[in-house]
Amino acid sequence: MITISIAIQKGGSGKTTTALNLAAALQRMGKNVLVIDLDPQANLTQSLGIADDSPMSIYELLKQAASGELTDVQQAIVETAVLPLIPANLELASAELELVSMYGREQLLNQILTQVEDIYDIVVIDCPPAVGMLTVNALTASDYVLMPLQAEFLPFKGVQRFVKNVQLIKKQLNKKLEILGIVLTKFDEHKSMHRQIRTQLRELYPGLVLEAGIRSNISLAKAQEQSQDIFTFDHNANGAKDYHALANEIKERLLTVAE
Repeated sequence: MITISIAIQKGGSGKTTTALNLAAALQRMGKNVLVIDLDPQANLTQSLGIADDSPMSIYELLKQAASGELTDVQQAIVETAVLPLIPANLELASAELELVSMYGREQLLNQILTQVEDIYDIVVIDCPPAVGMLTVNALTASDYVLMPLQAEFLPFKGVQRFVKNVQLIKKQLNKKLEILGIVLTKFDEHKSMHRQIRTQLRELYPGLVLEAGIRSNISLAKAQEQSQDIFTFDHNANGAKDYHALANEIKERLLTVAE
C-alpha cells in the first residue's frame, strides 16, 4: 500500500480538489484507492456528499488509537458514489490540542492505516493547511507528500518553509518519507508571472516540479458542488485532462521508484 499526503501550509492551494480528483483518476486506472479527510474544515467529506457530523470519523479513530482501543477501522469507511472515504467531522478541530500531550501522538494515523494496508493499493490524505499535529501524523504515516501550489509569489515563499518541515519529519519521524512532487494549480501558461514561478521552482527543486499543471477550470468547483469527481461531471473539461495527466505522471514516478 502506498500512502500519499496532499499537503502545503497554505489555504486555497487546491489540496482538496487535488486529493479528490487525483484519487478518482488513480481509481479509474484500476487502483483500489481510499481517501482520508484529515482537515477539520471537512471540505473533502462535504465534496463527496457526506455530512460533516458523522459519528464515526477519523477523529474517533484517532481517539481510539490514542487510548489503545482501536476497533475495526473499516467501520468508519463510507462508500461514497465516488470513492471510499474516512470522513472528517467538526470535532476534529479539537484533536490538535488533545493530541499534543499524548505519548506516541505522531504515530496514531500509522496505527489506523495498518488495519487497511492489505485492502487498498493507495491511500490519499487531504491534510490541513498548517503543520500541526494532524499534518505531522499524516506525514509520519505517508510514503510520499504531494504539494499543490498556486502559482503566486506568497505561496511560492511558503513552499520553502514547508519543504524544511518535511525534511525535519523525514529525519526525526519517518525516514521513508519522500517528496513526490510539486503540482502548480490554477496555472495559466499565458501569464508571465506563472511561468516565472515555475522556472524559479525548477531551479530551487530540480526534478520535483511536475510537468502536469492544473489550469483554472470552473468545472472543478461545479463537480464538487455536485458531489462528483471531474471525470464523472465532465470528462472533456480541462480539469479532467489535467488531473488525468497528473495521475499518469505520478504513476510513472511511483513505478520508477519501485524499480
